[in-house]
Amino acid sequence: MAELRPSVAPGPAAPPAPGPSAPPAFASLFPPGLHAIYGECRRLYPDQPNPLQVTAIVKYWLGGPDPLDYVSMYRNMGSPSANIPEHWHYISFGLSDLYGDSRVHEFTGTDGPSGFGFELTFRLKRETGESAPPTWPAELMQGLARYVFQSENTFCSGDHVSWHSPLDNSESRIQHMLLTEDPQMQPVQTPFGVVTFLQIVGVCTEELHSAQQWNGQGILELLRTVPVAGGPWLITDMRRGETIFEIDPHLQQERVDKGIETDGSNLSGVSAKCAWDDLSRPPEDDEDSRSICVGTQPRRLSGKDTEQIRETLRRGLEINSKPVLPPINPQRQNGLTHDRPPSRKDSLESDSSTAIIPHELIRTRQLESVHLKFNQESGALIPLCLRGRLLHGRHFTYKSITGDMAITFVSTGVEGAFATEEHPYAAHGPWLQILLTEEFVEKMLEDLEELTSPEESPLCPRSTVPQEKEGGGSQPGSVRSSTSSPTPGRMEHDSVLSLALACSLALRQWELEELLRYPKAVRSYCAPAVC
Repeated sequence: MAELRPSVAPGPAAPPAPGPSAPPAFASLFPPGLHAIYGECRRLYPDQPNPLQVTAIVKYWLGGPDPLDYVSMYRNMGSPSANIPEHWHYISFGLSDLYGDSRVHEFTGTDGPSGFGFELTFRLKRETGESAPPTWPAELMQGLARYVFQSENTFCSGDHVSWHSPLDNSESRIQHMLLTEDPQMQPVQTPFGVVTFLQIVGVCTEELHSAQQWNGQGILELLRTVPVAGGPWLITDMRRGETIFEIDPHLQQERVDKGIETDGSNLSGVSAKCAWDDLSRPPEDDEDSRSICVGTQPRRLSGKDTEQIRETLRRGLEINSKPVLPPINPQRQNGLTHDRPPSRKDSLESDSSTAIIPHELIRTRQLESVHLKFNQESGALIPLCLRGRLLHGRHFTYKSITGDMAITFVSTGVEGAFATEEHPYAAHGPWLQILLTEEFVEKMLEDLEELTSPEESPLCPRSTVPQEKEGGGSQPGSVRSSTSSPTPGRMEHDSVLSLALACSLALRQWELEELLRYPKAVRSYCAPAVC
């Protein structure tokens, strides 16, 4: 629960909000991290020393539900000459370390990130006659903060968040989010580390899909060129009724489609609902290919596997560079510090960063056949994985949000993978790698195109059994199908995508299993990214 009030100093006194001009006695009453961020706010808004704030009544560190202690709301006059409209500017306090006494975040030194290393901002276009800022953006920011605290996954510029609902619970087309650097807020050096400011940008479904298929930064640049869709400061207008592609139809073909064809996608992986099974043999012993169990302990990714997956998704693949899966090494790479404290997880780090048994004792197993299962949103990204990543010589990783499991698709040009052309399906504990040749990818894309075209497919596939080759075994891509009439007006998209994978990977069997969609958000990871 939160309340709306003017910002004041915490504690019994109520001096002005601190800043460069605040008296030392007043500044000393403020926690140092909070004081440093307030100073940046005062630099930007010297005429608004006490903005309205949405404040958590019971702080998170006292058992309250809201991770953000405060969300300040400022009135920004914009710049009409630069097509920047007047708007409300929201700034969070709580994702970084405000106090430095470990009540929320572990102190890791002044050179690294403070807390999670960032705070969220949001710019909402001010409606005519609006005298006070709406408070729903504060709850939106609290929702994202809850995700960060619960998953310990951090955000980076260029990431997208699939929200699947109007951000203000209206009938708006603005139903998803991209993240970028705030155009005015500068990074702050606090006594507990560095804090950067990531701005939430509301987008339509079509714009989200283009960001997934191409890259988030590219779509953000297009939004900056369209004043009504964001303009230079990427201001969200919840009343916007057209996508940038409806406003300027040339953007899709001349910018996005060409970008996808030339660059592919820089989305290197997602957290989502997914699972895999080894069909080479029944999982009846303790050394199952999908898990390494000791006694009654659950299967887990080893710490080194976790580090490699994390680096895979933090770095991704730089365009025009040789694709390499990052080495299993927690040292600094490309100028980024990866030895974060154990309580923080970047990208898709495992829920347990400590291996149950040593990494070296987990042997890599070659599998004959596998069964992959994805929920609808995850499955919808399979064409992106194939066309936007693998055909460009790259890789793509799914990390299960519900368990300690990962699936990485790699192309023949990726070095550092334990899946090879000779053994294309390989597992290291619960981490599965699948190597697909270009010819195989093209076949899979044909299957997907055929099966996801309802106007060309009068029946919805329900189950398949691979054709048997002479002398036994399965023939990849050759299937017998049993079909039945689909539900009127709706295609079974989960089933369609599962069928295509089943055919292409020559599974002995497959089942229709619609996994529950992860509520609200599916985390994305862009590469190259600067976190």
